[in-house]
Amino acid sequence: MRAQPLQKSRVNRYRIAAIPGDGIGNEVIPAGVEVLQALATKESFGVEFETLDWSSRRYLETGAYIPDGGLEKLKTFDAIFFGAVGSPEVPDHISLWGLRLPICQGFDQYANVRPARVLPGIASPLGASGKDIDWVIIRENTEGEYSGSGGRVHRGLPEEIATETSVFTRVGVERVHRFAFELARQRPRRQLTLVTKSNAQRHGMVLWDEIFYEVAAKYPDVKTDRVLVDAVTTRMVLKPATLDTIVASNLHADILSDLAAALSGSLGIAPTANLNPERRFPSMFEPIHGSAFDIAGQGIANPVATFWTASMMLEHLGEPKAASRLMRAIEAVTAEGVHTPDLGGVHDTKAVTRAVLRSLGS
Repeated sequence: MRAQPLQKSRVNRYRIAAIPGDGIGNEVIPAGVEVLQALATKESFGVEFETLDWSSRRYLETGAYIPDGGLEKLKTFDAIFFGAVGSPEVPDHISLWGLRLPICQGFDQYANVRPARVLPGIASPLGASGKDIDWVIIRENTEGEYSGSGGRVHRGLPEEIATETSVFTRVGVERVHRFAFELARQRPRRQLTLVTKSNAQRHGMVLWDEIFYEVAAKYPDVKTDRVLVDAVTTRMVLKPATLDTIVASNLHADILSDLAAALSGSLGIAPTANLNPERRFPSMFEPIHGSAFDIAGQGIANPVATFWTASMMLEHLGEPKAASRLMRAIEAVTAEGVHTPDLGGVHDTKAVTRAVLRSLGS
């Protein structure tokens, strides 16, 4: 009887667009690429990066962050690994609307996911209470206060008017609440907090609340509560154990997630996923810290947020084993005290990267 040939196992291969952008993005994204390439070899999946020079420098040279046909090209990738956008030479509203928001809105990345917890070896400003931080903030990512609706008239005149209109659509609100309930259901506590400001914002945020409770009726196994956005900041500081999964509007969650990162020890450790849950478009993964031009070029940027973000990207791509291995390596390094200056340490970006690479090999 003739022996059957051995079947070769299929190797998953992923094409990822790397957009370092501005400032420290050019330091932490290459570090993330290096770690992902090493991890791919160890976990037997393939990863191919293409670096795109979409940045404020490009804007100043050409008048555009994204070249003609850029978004169409971006659609061909499995994921986007994004650094930061923002430069002292370009007004912030131009850089944000020139690069990040066209991707988030154009690719319908309506669920922004921002986990927060205190990693081993890192001290929280809350002291012992920091151990109670284990949150996931779900941010509605394509409309709300950042819809771009509004305008200015009578420019330069005493009666000049500027309007900024928050847009809340039933479909947009319902889908992000549904996403938040599904995620909360997967976590041990099955608890979801609705953040709102419907006492003062009596139209859009009242709709926000109403739809939340309509969706909640379909998830009786998830415990819910409702809190005003100003009040939830006090709970985050004084009673962190009372929170678990949080859903908030575009502006509110943007602010709350920065507070969550600071309470976890540093903005330098906080990750973000901008998800298109239906996978009609590639999702985008970025560290939370921004371009940080005050430390750019010094080689001291904390790459932990980028590595944690990379772990989230692997999870999304269907590589949970590799994602878990990377998180274990990150936590081993933070536990060892290999910290950059933002965490009170003396190590630089390359030293932390080398330590994570060593930990991946163990």
